[in-house]
Amino acid sequence: MNEREIEFFISSWKLIPSTGGVFDVTVNGELVFSKQAVGRHAEPGEVRDGILKVLDKVRPPDFELVSK
Repeated sequence: MNEREIEFFISSWKLIPSTGGVFDVTVNGELVFSKQAVGRHAEPGEVRDGILKVLDKVRPPDFELVSK
């Protein structure tokens, strides 16, 4: 899924900052990454992979984005 397709399926997203550099990332109300829970920064691509896992639950299997 490319970035344009990702945008199509996200109804809301939040990056919730906290004190001490802690943050959570949620997409469509589902937690994707929590720095506090894992005790480290996200690895490259880790947040994106989490977003894709959430979106795979709502994306129809035959979905194909057609650019106009």
